[in-house]
Amino acid sequence: MLMQKIKHLVLGITGGIAAYKAAELTRLLVRNGITVQIVMTDAACHFITPATMQALSGRTVHTKMWDASIPNGMPHIELSREADAILVAPASADFLAKLVHGNADDLLSTLCLARNCPLLVAPAMNKQMWESPATKRNVAQLLKDGVMIMGPDSGEQACGEFGLGRMLEPEILFNDLLSNLNAELPTRPLAGKQILITAGPTIEKIDPVRAITNLSSGKMGYSIAEAAIDMGAEVTLVSGPTFLTAPPSAKFVSVETASEMLNAVMENITNKDIFISVAAVADYRPASQSVEKIKKNKSSLNIELIPNVDILGEVAALSNAPFCVGFAAESENLLAYAEEKRQSKNIPLIVANIANEALGANESTLTLLDDNGTYPLPKSSKSKSARTLLTHIANML
Repeated sequence: MLMQKIKHLVLGITGGIAAYKAAELTRLLVRNGITVQIVMTDAACHFITPATMQALSGRTVHTKMWDASIPNGMPHIELSREADAILVAPASADFLAKLVHGNADDLLSTLCLARNCPLLVAPAMNKQMWESPATKRNVAQLLKDGVMIMGPDSGEQACGEFGLGRMLEPEILFNDLLSNLNAELPTRPLAGKQILITAGPTIEKIDPVRAITNLSSGKMGYSIAEAAIDMGAEVTLVSGPTFLTAPPSAKFVSVETASEMLNAVMENITNKDIFISVAAVADYRPASQSVEKIKKNKSSLNIELIPNVDILGEVAALSNAPFCVGFAAESENLLAYAEEKRQSKNIPLIVANIANEALGANESTLTLLDDNGTYPLPKSSKSKSARTLLTHIANML
């Protein structure tokens, strides 16, 4: 059994298809000696039954404000006072808005308002709902209010769309919960660290409508940014064009070209402790850009390409360089090419992966290479891989 500070958790469940994940999370918590008190909204009961959650938690599930089984008739007080923490998973967009405005129109929202313990939420919603200005404002305010935001993850959604908004998987939530709340564990190993991360592709224009780019989605870089914030770091994220939403508490710089990314990095690198170069930066750009659209004809088209500046190399060569981490996406001779890149840039750590398996995917298979050896990681979600990578970096530091 785990040695732990947290003994009793109130698990709130709101309406959403991700409610089924609360069952597995409850099972993990109970298996590790944590008592779980389930509180469900009316909407949650449409997705998973109180009977199921009672069977898994071994405790009465509460759904109503006016509960005669509570001796003093005040479940919003009684249930919160014995809790070491409250976790709402899934937390719908509506429930996040309730928390921001202090609405207390059902048992779970009233309980959260009346709490005297930490509150954590695991958002789950459609990607447009997560990316809406209203939700962004609500998340930013919750962070200011001291509420811990866990996720969301990116991937295929129940509606058939793809993007940020998926609730974190139960195992990740379980591990993050313990890491955030247990004094015996290294809770925030990057606390006080300043990290600059690059992410996504770059675009090098040929003419007003054509460009050279690559298939990077930015998911790995954004996952690292989110995990770094969870682990206590202050993050600056410099990103090429993606469809992802930057973590609300990160300083975000949007760029398109490799030259713009270089300038943004050099403008923000001062006093950074760690630089993680995840972006798939174009190695070459057109020597010149046509101001007019190049017309199609039957003859061949030759475009002269010239090399872009190596951003990671420029940062690593600084006299006061931060701890530099590179990424090597290769199609063959993975470890040999990655180690060659690490040595040539004189950096302490490089992350290797197979390009055609990693670009655009939700999962990754990474190998870490440093002076002490090679560390292959199992295939897992990019969110989990990001946390493993950052833990390795924290240990090296």
